[in-house]
Amino acid sequence: MTTRLQEQYTKEIAPRLKELLGCTNIHAVPRMQKIVVSIAMGEAVLTPNSIDRAMADLESITGQKAVTTKAKMSIATFKLRTGMKIGLKVTLRSERMYAFFERLVHIALPRVRDFRGVSADSFDGHGNYNLGIKEQIVFPEIQYESIDKVRGMEVTIVTSAKSDNDARVLLKELGMPFRD
Repeated sequence: MTTRLQEQYTKEIAPRLKELLGCTNIHAVPRMQKIVVSIAMGEAVLTPNSIDRAMADLESITGQKAVTTKAKMSIATFKLRTGMKIGLKVTLRSERMYAFFERLVHIALPRVRDFRGVSADSFDGHGNYNLGIKEQIVFPEIQYESIDKVRGMEVTIVTSAKSDNDARVLLKELGMPFRD
């Protein structure tokens, strides 16, 4: 089952990108490979049950089971030991990736307070885009009454683009609302 955005990419956006970027082959056109949504939780050191609540939120937002991330080294100042659970992440591919991207762009981002677009400078030099969201309540799947704490999350969009400019053109064509 393909999503509306996935069909639009194959039928309209990919041929248009081929012309815009001067690609000789349709397979050389940049595309999204995966989206990684992660939550870093410093408070998990003191309150271990907060991981479970954040996991439920992340799973309802993405529609996929979250994986816990663990500390790689001990830091005594933060009362952190190697192997402690300190975050969550979900990697989305294919249909779920396109469905999440569509909800992010058309539903969640416009619900952000004083939203004027996302920064066009958040590329990493290899064609991947990073976006920080301060509150998980911008997603309609989260009921405001049921959350215990407002948490932020990082969204990383990994593309097959060779340069940041190609990735910027790809995301702009997919509907990402960049600031001018």
